[in-house]
Amino acid sequence: MRLRLHYAWIVALVTFAVLLVTAGIRATPGVLMISLEGEFGWSRAVISGAVAINIALFGLIGPFAASVMDRWGLRRVVLAAIALLGIAVALTTRMQSQWHLTLLWGVLVGTGTGVTSMVLAAIVANRWFDERRGLVLGVLSAANATGQLVFLPLLASLVAARGWRAAALLVAGAAVIVFVIVLVFMRDRPEDLGLLPYGRAPGRAAEPRRPLAPVAALRHAAHSRAFWVLAGTFFVCGASTNGLIGTHLIAACHDYAIPEIRSAQLLAMMGLFDIVGTTASGWLTDRYSSRHLLFGYYTLRGISLLFLPFTLQAGGGGLAWFAVFYGLDWIATVPPTVRLTGEAFGRENTGVIYGWIGASHQLGASAAAFGAGAIRTTLGNYEAAFWIAGGLCMLAGLSFLTTGCRAFTPPPVVAPQTA
Repeated sequence: MRLRLHYAWIVALVTFAVLLVTAGIRATPGVLMISLEGEFGWSRAVISGAVAINIALFGLIGPFAASVMDRWGLRRVVLAAIALLGIAVALTTRMQSQWHLTLLWGVLVGTGTGVTSMVLAAIVANRWFDERRGLVLGVLSAANATGQLVFLPLLASLVAARGWRAAALLVAGAAVIVFVIVLVFMRDRPEDLGLLPYGRAPGRAAEPRRPLAPVAALRHAAHSRAFWVLAGTFFVCGASTNGLIGTHLIAACHDYAIPEIRSAQLLAMMGLFDIVGTTASGWLTDRYSSRHLLFGYYTLRGISLLFLPFTLQAGGGGLAWFAVFYGLDWIATVPPTVRLTGEAFGRENTGVIYGWIGASHQLGASAAAFGAGAIRTTLGNYEAAFWIAGGLCMLAGLSFLTTGCRAFTPPPVVAPQTA
Protein backbone atom coordinates (compact mmCIF):
# COMPACT_ATOMS: atom_id res chain seq x y z
CA MET A 1 0.00 0.00 0.00
CA ARG A 2 1.42 3.36 -0.99
CA LEU A 3 1.80 5.90 1.80
CA ARG A 4 0.73 9.45 0.99
CA LEU A 5 2.71 12.40 2.31
CA HIS A 6 0.54 14.65 4.45
CA TYR A 7 0.56 18.24 3.10
CA ALA A 8 1.49 19.46 6.57
CA TRP A 9 5.06 18.40 5.81
CA ILE A 10 5.07 20.46 2.62
CA VAL A 11 3.91 23.52 4.56
CA ALA A 12 6.57 22.85 7.20
CA LEU A 13 9.26 22.63 4.49
CA VAL A 14 8.11 25.89 2.89
CA THR A 15 8.10 27.56 6.30
CA PHE A 16 11.63 26.25 6.90
CA ALA A 17 12.78 27.94 3.67
CA VAL A 18 11.07 31.22 4.60
CA LEU A 19 12.61 31.30 8.07
CA LEU A 20 16.04 30.30 6.79
CA VAL A 21 16.22 33.07 4.17
CA THR A 22 14.61 35.86 6.19
CA ALA A 23 16.82 35.09 9.18
CA GLY A 24 19.83 35.35 6.88
CA ILE A 25 18.59 38.73 5.67
CA ARG A 26 18.11 39.93 9.23
CA ALA A 27 21.66 38.98 10.18
CA THR A 28 23.38 40.49 7.14
CA PRO A 29 24.32 43.80 8.86
CA GLY A 30 26.56 41.82 11.23
CA VAL A 31 28.88 40.85 8.38
CA LEU A 32 28.66 44.32 6.80
CA MET A 33 29.55 46.22 9.97
CA ILE A 34 33.29 46.56 9.29
CA SER A 35 32.72 47.52 5.63
CA LEU A 36 30.13 50.19 6.49
CA GLU A 37 32.40 51.57 9.19
CA GLY A 38 35.27 51.82 6.70
CA GLU A 39 33.31 53.30 3.75
CA PHE A 40 31.04 55.78 5.52
CA GLY A 41 32.96 56.43 8.75
CA TRP A 42 29.95 55.43 10.88
CA SER A 43 30.86 54.19 14.36
CA ARG A 44 29.82 50.77 15.57
CA ALA A 45 27.41 52.44 17.97
CA VAL A 46 25.62 54.11 15.01
CA ILE A 47 25.46 50.88 13.00
CA SER A 48 24.41 48.93 16.09
CA GLY A 49 21.60 51.45 16.62
CA ALA A 50 20.06 50.58 13.24
CA VAL A 51 20.45 46.87 14.01
CA ALA A 52 18.79 47.45 17.38
CA ILE A 53 15.75 49.02 15.68
CA ASN A 54 15.65 46.08 13.26
CA ILE A 55 15.68 43.53 16.07
CA ALA A 56 13.15 45.43 18.22
CA LEU A 57 10.64 45.66 15.36
CA PHE A 58 11.26 41.99 14.56
CA GLY A 59 9.94 41.20 18.02
CA LEU A 60 7.25 43.83 18.54
CA ILE A 61 5.46 43.09 15.27
CA GLY A 62 5.19 39.38 16.09
CA PRO A 63 2.01 39.48 18.24
CA PHE A 64 0.20 41.66 15.71
CA ALA A 65 1.45 39.48 12.84
CA ALA A 66 -0.22 36.48 14.48
CA SER A 67 -3.53 38.35 14.61
CA VAL A 68 -3.18 39.63 11.02
CA MET A 69 -2.42 36.12 9.77
CA ASP A 70 -5.55 34.83 11.49
CA ARG A 71 -7.64 37.49 9.73
CA TRP A 72 -6.02 37.87 6.30
CA GLY A 73 -4.40 34.49 5.84
CA LEU A 74 -0.92 33.21 6.50
CA ARG A 75 0.07 32.89 2.83
CA ARG A 76 -0.99 36.41 1.85
CA VAL A 77 0.73 38.09 4.79
CA VAL A 78 3.98 36.16 4.36
CA LEU A 79 4.11 37.06 0.65
CA ALA A 80 3.72 40.76 1.47
CA ALA A 81 6.49 40.57 4.06
CA ILE A 82 8.94 38.84 1.72
CA ALA A 83 8.24 41.38 -1.03
CA LEU A 84 8.99 44.22 1.41
CA LEU A 85 12.25 42.53 2.41
CA GLY A 86 13.44 42.05 -1.15
CA ILE A 87 12.78 45.68 -2.09
CA ALA A 88 14.26 47.16 1.09
CA VAL A 89 17.46 45.11 0.93
CA ALA A 90 17.98 45.93 -2.75
CA LEU A 91 17.61 49.64 -1.98
CA THR A 92 20.33 49.48 0.70
CA THR A 93 22.90 49.35 -2.11
CA ARG A 94 22.00 52.99 -2.85
CA MET A 95 22.18 54.36 0.70
CA GLN A 96 24.48 57.30 1.46
CA SER A 97 23.35 58.68 4.83
CA GLN A 98 22.79 57.39 8.33
CA TRP A 99 19.04 57.88 8.03
CA HIS A 100 19.05 55.62 4.96
CA LEU A 101 20.66 52.91 7.09
CA THR A 102 18.11 53.42 9.86
CA LEU A 103 15.12 53.42 7.50
CA LEU A 104 16.14 50.49 5.30
CA TRP A 105 18.04 48.06 7.54
CA GLY A 106 16.31 49.25 10.70
CA VAL A 107 12.63 50.02 10.02
CA LEU A 108 11.74 48.25 6.75
CA VAL A 109 13.80 45.08 7.15
CA GLY A 110 12.76 44.92 10.81
CA THR A 111 9.11 45.16 9.80
CA GLY A 112 9.39 42.48 7.12
CA THR A 113 11.24 40.01 9.31
CA GLY A 114 8.84 40.74 12.17
CA VAL A 115 6.13 38.97 10.20
CA THR A 116 8.36 35.98 9.40
CA SER A 117 9.47 35.62 13.00
CA MET A 118 9.37 32.81 15.53
CA VAL A 119 5.61 33.39 15.72
CA LEU A 120 5.28 31.97 12.20
CA ALA A 121 6.88 28.71 13.35
CA ALA A 122 4.51 28.48 16.32
CA ILE A 123 1.43 29.15 14.15
CA VAL A 124 2.39 26.56 11.52
CA ALA A 125 3.21 23.91 14.13
CA ASN A 126 -0.06 24.46 16.01
CA ARG A 127 -2.32 24.72 12.92
CA TRP A 128 -0.93 21.82 10.92
CA PHE A 129 0.29 19.29 13.51
CA ASP A 130 -1.34 17.41 16.39
CA GLU A 131 1.51 14.91 16.53
CA ARG A 132 5.23 15.64 16.20
CA ARG A 133 4.53 19.27 17.08
CA GLY A 134 7.56 19.61 19.34
CA LEU A 135 9.85 18.09 16.73
CA VAL A 136 8.48 20.32 13.95
CA LEU A 137 8.78 23.40 16.12
CA GLY A 138 12.36 22.46 16.94
CA VAL A 139 13.29 22.17 13.26
CA LEU A 140 11.54 25.44 12.35
CA SER A 141 13.13 27.24 15.28
CA ALA A 142 16.51 25.97 14.11
CA ALA A 143 15.82 27.45 10.66
CA ASN A 144 14.99 30.79 12.23
CA ALA A 145 18.36 30.91 13.97
CA THR A 146 20.46 28.93 11.52
CA GLY A 147 19.66 31.07 8.47
CA GLN A 148 21.47 34.05 9.92
CA LEU A 149 24.50 31.88 10.65
CA VAL A 150 24.73 29.72 7.51
CA PHE A 151 24.57 32.75 5.20
CA LEU A 152 27.47 34.52 6.88
CA PRO A 153 30.51 32.69 5.41
CA LEU A 154 29.18 33.15 1.87
CA LEU A 155 28.42 36.80 2.56
CA ALA A 156 31.82 37.39 4.17
CA SER A 157 33.59 35.87 1.17
CA LEU A 158 31.47 37.94 -1.20
CA VAL A 159 32.18 41.14 0.75
CA ALA A 160 35.92 40.42 0.58
CA ALA A 161 35.83 39.69 -3.16
CA ARG A 162 33.12 41.99 -4.53
CA GLY A 163 32.16 44.46 -1.79
CA TRP A 164 29.24 44.73 0.61
CA ARG A 165 26.72 45.74 -2.09
CA ALA A 166 27.13 42.38 -3.83
CA ALA A 167 26.26 40.66 -0.56
CA ALA A 168 23.11 42.80 -0.18
CA LEU A 169 22.00 41.94 -3.72
CA LEU A 170 22.56 38.25 -3.03
CA VAL A 171 20.18 38.19 -0.07
CA ALA A 172 17.65 40.29 -2.02
CA GLY A 173 17.76 37.62 -4.75
CA ALA A 174 17.19 34.91 -2.12
CA ALA A 175 14.04 36.79 -1.05
CA VAL A 176 12.75 36.64 -4.65
CA ILE A 177 13.27 32.87 -4.77
CA VAL A 178 11.48 32.21 -1.48
CA PHE A 179 8.63 34.51 -2.61
CA VAL A 180 7.98 32.18 -5.55
CA ILE A 181 8.12 29.10 -3.30
CA VAL A 182 5.51 30.55 -0.93
CA LEU A 183 3.31 31.65 -3.81
CA VAL A 184 3.21 28.13 -5.26
CA PHE A 185 3.16 25.85 -2.21
CA MET A 186 2.00 27.64 0.96
CA ARG A 187 -1.56 27.10 2.26
CA ASP A 188 -3.25 28.70 5.26
CA ARG A 189 -4.92 25.77 7.04
CA PRO A 190 -5.42 21.99 6.61
CA GLU A 191 -9.15 22.64 6.14
CA ASP A 192 -8.37 24.54 2.93
CA LEU A 193 -7.36 21.21 1.39
CA GLY A 194 -10.03 19.15 3.09
CA LEU A 195 -7.48 17.70 5.55
CA LEU A 196 -7.17 17.30 9.29
CA PRO A 197 -3.98 18.39 11.04
CA TYR A 198 -1.29 15.74 10.95
CA GLY A 199 -1.95 13.11 13.60
CA ARG A 200 -5.55 14.11 14.41
CA ALA A 201 -7.97 11.17 14.39
CA PRO A 202 -11.18 11.57 12.34
CA GLY A 203 -14.08 12.68 14.51
CA ARG A 204 -11.86 14.27 17.14
CA ALA A 205 -13.10 17.74 18.01
CA ALA A 206 -10.88 20.64 17.03
CA GLU A 207 -9.77 23.09 19.68
CA PRO A 208 -11.15 26.64 19.58
CA ARG A 209 -9.57 28.49 16.67
CA ARG A 210 -10.15 32.15 17.39
CA PRO A 211 -7.42 33.59 19.60
CA LEU A 212 -7.47 36.70 21.74
CA ALA A 213 -6.62 39.95 19.97
CA PRO A 214 -3.01 41.12 20.62
CA VAL A 215 -3.71 43.76 23.30
CA ALA A 216 -6.34 41.60 25.01
CA ALA A 217 -3.88 38.69 24.97
CA LEU A 218 -1.23 40.83 26.65
CA ARG A 219 -3.68 41.92 29.36
CA HIS A 220 -4.68 38.30 29.90
CA ALA A 221 -1.09 37.05 30.05
CA ALA A 222 0.08 39.85 32.35
CA HIS A 223 -1.97 38.34 35.19
CA SER A 224 0.11 35.17 35.07
CA ARG A 225 3.49 34.65 36.70
CA ALA A 226 4.30 32.21 33.91
CA PHE A 227 4.23 35.02 31.35
CA TRP A 228 6.75 37.13 33.23
CA VAL A 229 9.09 34.19 33.79
CA LEU A 230 8.96 33.18 30.12
CA ALA A 231 9.19 36.74 28.81
CA GLY A 232 12.01 37.67 31.19
CA THR A 233 14.13 34.62 30.38
CA PHE A 234 13.46 35.01 26.67
CA PHE A 235 14.72 38.61 26.96
CA VAL A 236 18.00 37.12 28.16
CA CYS A 237 17.91 34.50 25.39
CA GLY A 238 17.67 37.19 22.72
CA ALA A 239 20.36 39.31 24.34
CA SER A 240 22.82 36.41 24.44
CA THR A 241 22.21 35.15 20.88
CA ASN A 242 20.96 37.50 18.14
CA GLY A 243 21.90 40.69 19.96
CA LEU A 244 25.39 39.86 21.23
CA ILE A 245 26.92 36.91 19.38
CA GLY A 246 24.96 37.20 16.13
CA THR A 247 25.66 40.93 15.77
CA HIS A 248 29.08 41.39 17.36
CA LEU A 249 31.13 38.17 17.28
CA ILE A 250 32.68 38.98 13.89
CA ALA A 251 33.62 42.47 15.07
CA ALA A 252 34.94 41.08 18.38
CA CYS A 253 37.11 38.57 16.52
CA HIS A 254 38.37 41.39 14.30
CA ASP A 255 39.66 43.15 17.44
CA TYR A 256 41.92 40.12 18.03
CA ALA A 257 43.16 39.97 14.40
CA ILE A 258 40.94 37.01 13.53
CA PRO A 259 39.87 37.43 9.86
CA GLU A 260 36.22 38.11 9.04
CA ILE A 261 35.91 34.99 6.89
CA ARG A 262 37.22 32.83 9.76
CA SER A 263 34.80 34.34 12.29
CA ALA A 264 31.92 34.05 9.82
CA GLN A 265 32.80 30.37 9.43
CA LEU A 266 32.54 30.00 13.19
CA LEU A 267 29.02 31.45 13.09
CA ALA A 268 28.15 29.06 10.27
CA MET A 269 29.42 26.17 12.38
CA MET A 270 27.11 27.37 15.15
CA GLY A 271 24.28 27.32 12.63
CA LEU A 272 24.92 23.73 11.64
CA PHE A 273 25.08 22.55 15.23
CA ASP A 274 22.03 24.66 16.03
CA ILE A 275 19.98 22.49 13.66
CA VAL A 276 21.05 19.43 15.67
CA GLY A 277 20.59 21.08 19.06
CA THR A 278 17.20 22.67 18.44
CA THR A 279 15.79 19.60 16.69
CA ALA A 280 16.96 17.48 19.61
CA SER A 281 15.41 20.03 21.97
CA GLY A 282 12.06 19.58 20.22
CA TRP A 283 12.35 15.80 20.65
CA LEU A 284 13.26 16.21 24.33
CA THR A 285 10.40 18.67 24.87
CA ASP A 286 7.90 16.01 23.80
CA ARG A 287 9.27 13.73 26.54
CA TYR A 288 10.75 15.64 29.49
CA SER A 289 10.10 18.62 31.77
CA SER A 290 10.38 21.89 29.87
CA ARG A 291 11.41 23.74 33.05
CA HIS A 292 14.34 21.41 33.66
CA LEU A 293 15.44 21.62 30.04
CA LEU A 294 15.42 25.43 30.17
CA PHE A 295 17.45 25.41 33.39
CA GLY A 296 20.12 23.36 31.65
CA TYR A 297 20.13 25.39 28.44
CA TYR A 298 20.49 28.80 30.08
CA THR A 299 23.05 27.69 32.66
CA LEU A 300 25.36 26.08 30.12
CA ARG A 301 25.06 29.11 27.82
CA GLY A 302 26.00 31.43 30.69
CA ILE A 303 29.13 29.41 31.49
CA SER A 304 30.29 29.52 27.87
CA LEU A 305 29.87 33.30 27.67
CA LEU A 306 31.80 33.88 30.89
CA PHE A 307 34.79 32.06 29.39
CA LEU A 308 34.57 33.58 25.89
CA PRO A 309 36.78 36.66 26.58
CA PHE A 310 39.60 34.37 27.76
CA THR A 311 39.23 32.24 24.63
CA LEU A 312 39.58 35.34 22.44
CA GLN A 313 42.60 36.59 24.42
CA ALA A 314 44.32 33.24 23.90
CA GLY A 315 44.22 33.81 20.15
CA GLY A 316 40.93 32.17 19.33
CA GLY A 317 42.28 28.62 19.24
CA GLY A 318 39.34 27.35 21.27
CA LEU A 319 36.67 29.19 19.29
CA ALA A 320 35.77 26.09 17.30
CA TRP A 321 34.77 24.32 20.53
CA PHE A 322 32.84 27.42 21.59
CA ALA A 323 31.02 27.38 18.23
CA VAL A 324 30.03 23.74 18.65
CA PHE A 325 28.84 24.20 22.22
CA TYR A 326 27.06 27.49 21.63
CA GLY A 327 25.50 26.25 18.41
CA LEU A 328 23.89 23.28 20.15
CA ASP A 329 22.37 25.68 22.67
CA TRP A 330 21.72 28.67 20.36
CA ILE A 331 17.94 28.58 20.27
CA ALA A 332 17.20 25.23 21.90
CA THR A 333 15.13 27.29 24.34
CA VAL A 334 12.31 27.77 21.82
CA PRO A 335 10.51 24.37 21.86
CA PRO A 336 10.21 24.16 25.69
CA THR A 337 9.23 27.85 25.87
CA VAL A 338 6.43 27.36 23.32
CA ARG A 339 5.35 24.20 25.16
CA LEU A 340 5.07 26.07 28.47
CA THR A 341 3.19 28.89 26.70
CA GLY A 342 0.62 26.42 25.37
CA GLU A 343 0.24 24.77 28.77
CA ALA A 344 -0.27 28.10 30.51
CA PHE A 345 -2.55 29.86 28.02
CA GLY A 346 -4.17 27.24 25.77
CA ARG A 347 -3.33 26.10 22.28
CA GLU A 348 -5.57 28.64 20.54
CA ASN A 349 -3.70 31.52 22.21
CA THR A 350 -0.21 30.09 21.86
CA GLY A 351 0.60 32.08 18.69
CA VAL A 352 -0.40 35.52 19.91
CA ILE A 353 0.91 35.20 23.49
CA TYR A 354 4.11 33.57 22.32
CA GLY A 355 4.31 36.58 20.00
CA TRP A 356 4.57 38.82 23.06
CA ILE A 357 7.12 36.50 24.64
CA GLY A 358 9.03 36.57 21.35
CA ALA A 359 8.84 40.37 21.43
CA SER A 360 10.65 40.26 24.75
CA HIS A 361 13.29 38.04 23.12
CA GLN A 362 13.90 40.62 20.43
CA LEU A 363 13.87 43.55 22.84
CA GLY A 364 16.64 41.75 24.69
CA ALA A 365 18.48 41.24 21.42
CA SER A 366 17.98 44.90 20.54
CA ALA A 367 19.31 46.06 23.90
CA ALA A 368 22.36 43.81 23.59
CA ALA A 369 23.04 44.81 19.97
CA PHE A 370 23.14 48.48 20.91
CA GLY A 371 24.62 47.99 24.39
CA ALA A 372 27.51 45.84 23.22
CA GLY A 373 28.32 48.37 20.49
CA ALA A 374 28.27 51.17 23.05
CA ILE A 375 30.49 49.17 25.42
CA ARG A 376 32.98 48.54 22.62
CA THR A 377 32.98 52.21 21.62
CA THR A 378 33.47 53.34 25.25
CA LEU A 379 35.83 50.70 26.66
CA GLY A 380 37.57 49.55 23.50
CA ASN A 381 36.62 45.87 23.91
CA TYR A 382 33.63 43.55 24.39
CA GLU A 383 34.67 41.81 27.62
CA ALA A 384 32.09 43.48 29.87
CA ALA A 385 29.32 42.71 27.38
CA PHE A 386 30.16 38.99 27.39
CA TRP A 387 30.35 38.83 31.19
CA ILE A 388 27.06 40.67 31.70
CA ALA A 389 25.28 38.36 29.26
CA GLY A 390 26.80 35.28 30.90
CA GLY A 391 25.63 36.36 34.36
CA LEU A 392 22.11 37.05 33.11
CA CYS A 393 21.94 33.58 31.52
CA MET A 394 22.87 31.98 34.85
CA LEU A 395 20.06 33.90 36.59
CA ALA A 396 17.59 32.93 33.86
CA GLY A 397 18.40 29.27 34.36
CA LEU A 398 17.93 29.49 38.13
CA SER A 399 14.50 31.09 37.68
CA PHE A 400 13.13 27.79 36.35
CA LEU A 401 14.23 25.99 39.52
CA THR A 402 12.59 28.58 41.75
CA THR A 403 9.33 28.60 39.77
CA GLY A 404 7.09 25.58 40.34
CA CYS A 405 4.97 23.84 37.72
CA ARG A 406 1.79 25.34 39.24
CA ALA A 407 2.83 28.73 37.89
CA PHE A 408 2.19 27.39 34.38
CA THR A 409 -1.47 26.48 34.95
CA PRO A 410 -3.90 28.66 32.94
CA PRO A 411 -5.11 31.85 34.71
CA PRO A 412 -8.77 32.88 34.43
CA VAL A 413 -9.59 34.89 31.32
CA VAL A 414 -9.77 38.55 32.37
CA ALA A 415 -10.18 40.20 28.98
CA PRO A 416 -13.00 39.74 26.47
CA GLN A 417 -12.24 37.95 23.22
CA THR A 418 -12.39 40.70 20.63
CA ALA A 419 -11.81 40.96 16.94
